[in-house]
Amino acid sequence: MFRSFCGIQNLDSKGGARAFHLDQRLQILTMDKSEKTDVVLLACGSFNPITNMHLRLFELARDFMNGTGKYRVIKGIISPVGDAYKKKGLIPAHHRIIMAELATKNSNWVEVDTWESLQKEWVETAKVLRHHQEKLEASNCDHQQNSPVLERSGRKRKWTEQRQNSSQKKSLEATPKGVPKVKLLCGADLLESFGVPNLWKSEDITQIVADYGLICITRAGSDAQKFIYESDVLWKHQSNIYLVNEWITNDISSTKIRRALRRGQSIRYLVPDLVQEYIEKHNLYSSESEDRNAGIVLAPLQRNTAEAKP
Repeated sequence: MFRSFCGIQNLDSKGGARAFHLDQRLQILTMDKSEKTDVVLLACGSFNPITNMHLRLFELARDFMNGTGKYRVIKGIISPVGDAYKKKGLIPAHHRIIMAELATKNSNWVEVDTWESLQKEWVETAKVLRHHQEKLEASNCDHQQNSPVLERSGRKRKWTEQRQNSSQKKSLEATPKGVPKVKLLCGADLLESFGVPNLWKSEDITQIVADYGLICITRAGSDAQKFIYESDVLWKHQSNIYLVNEWITNDISSTKIRRALRRGQSIRYLVPDLVQEYIEKHNLYSSESEDRNAGIVLAPLQRNTAEAKP
């Protein structure tokens, strides 16, 4: 006897087919309950060094986004900036990467990505976001092509791989259905840096807030909402900017960590223990390291100022 369920015909007399279609039914029944957008949190920055506050940003953002009922955070990515950024006091990228990896060693969802830090030239944040979004889309495409599907050819069934033409036109959607969306995770200082002349391209700011979205963890003394109000671009896309209050005050910063180290003061409980051990083992921060790149104009200021000239 044939039975139809949501457009799928099932031959009940065949046990194997029944088991397969039962699984399909369960997927259909749970589909409505799981229509949340998967999100990947991307944090870009110096991480010089990474601190406990950097890690807290991820936890706060995940709690907030999951709490909306619309999103499901599936992964966090730490992307240290490359040496070409030329920020004063910025130690070599390989040390910052190792410290970030040590800091996330026990995390089951936050990881470190080295793509940005390995580029010879400084990479705009908008391009880093695009890189990770395209990487997710490619991974999703590969998963669909290699996923097993049931081929019913009369009396027997066999597993086969889906083959799709690589030249097939891309979806018109900005992000194909089912692909997680990358959103930029940041602190209030990054949001406010949008107002620094020539530090950001206006088109990059628009792309970040319009195409990806911001999750901003506010801090004491900042008025992120006012900053959004005073910016036409941010105000226009405010629905894609999520402000998360940090009610448990935490004013740890990499700058203060480096200052404490230069003065021979303890940084225990401010950074993960493994990070502290690594810093001490390699004597990473000193007065000499703080003068690194001194007098050199920051890479984005160099590039954007040059491009702005007639």
